[in-house]
Amino acid sequence: MKAAVFKGIEHIEIESRAIPQCPEGGILVRVVSCGICGGDIRNYHSGLRNGMTGQIMGHEIAGEVVETADGVDRYAAGDRVALAPDVSCGECYYCRRGMVNLCDSHRMLGTHFPGGFAQYIAIPKIVLERGFVEHIPGDMSYDYAAFAEPVSGVVACQKYNHISYGDTVVVIGDGPVGCLHMEVAEARGAFQTVMLARGRIEQARKFGFEHLICNKNEEEATKEVKAIIGPGADVVICAVPNASAQQQALALVKKRGRVIIYGGLPKDRPMTTLDSNKIHYNEIMVLGAFSYSAVGLEDALKTIHAGKVSTDKYLSAKVPLDKIVEGMHMVERGEALKVLVDPWAS
Repeated sequence: MKAAVFKGIEHIEIESRAIPQCPEGGILVRVVSCGICGGDIRNYHSGLRNGMTGQIMGHEIAGEVVETADGVDRYAAGDRVALAPDVSCGECYYCRRGMVNLCDSHRMLGTHFPGGFAQYIAIPKIVLERGFVEHIPGDMSYDYAAFAEPVSGVVACQKYNHISYGDTVVVIGDGPVGCLHMEVAEARGAFQTVMLARGRIEQARKFGFEHLICNKNEEEATKEVKAIIGPGADVVICAVPNASAQQQALALVKKRGRVIIYGGLPKDRPMTTLDSNKIHYNEIMVLGAFSYSAVGLEDALKTIHAGKVSTDKYLSAKVPLDKIVEGMHMVERGEALKVLVDPWAS
């Protein structure tokens, strides 16, 4: 099979590898579509955890089951499945309390296990038991199903943070995650939604959001938002890995409002400075959001199937394996929101 293999920082090679064996207690999947995630781009530039090389990245996966091991009865050859990357241990303090996204021994497809930038992926027993492998609804395309993984995190974030009918929501960030937060908030009944955009504002325009504000001058943008929503938003979602956006959020949220940090900062610059007096005296809640619960991928597939997000508007391009780096550059240049990889295209 063909596979895009991470060999080191900014170095991916297309290799011919043996099709993996169906693992004991697991399944073998023929990959049909795999999305390029912002995390893949970050890892391409800065490296995988612990300096790992020789790994196949890619974790937004949809494909067809081609073989199942003895004893596997939930899946059969020919089944269409969507996969998400997270694999929990099932034994730690958090797993035992149902918080699998906070697992102390969290592992991922595309990092700890081979990922989806290949023509086949072997799914071991532990992934079937502790990961995410869901059947794709009959009339949903593989491309739509591959998009379910990023939708999972957004749906889980807003569900956990109780974004609901009547809320005023400001989203900082114009990438696919920012656009998803806008659409999901509207689907959950938000009264007003406002997006602050920069580099990909033209991509965001095609969604027809009522309030889309250029955020190149943060002070002016904050004034413009306040002119729309009044004293502040009920919820401000930081959907960019940017410390200044986290600081700006405090200027946009109302008293007793919520700031949700949905995007970590670079590992070499993880610290941010927030006005603790404003948090204290205005009773602002600052919350983090990461990954999703055990039903996260299923919830996302239902969200897509119900038409609550404009999936076609996100899927900007599709590239073969040997153009995967160019696909990453398309995202970085702001030419695409989401690029998919077709491992069978030439």
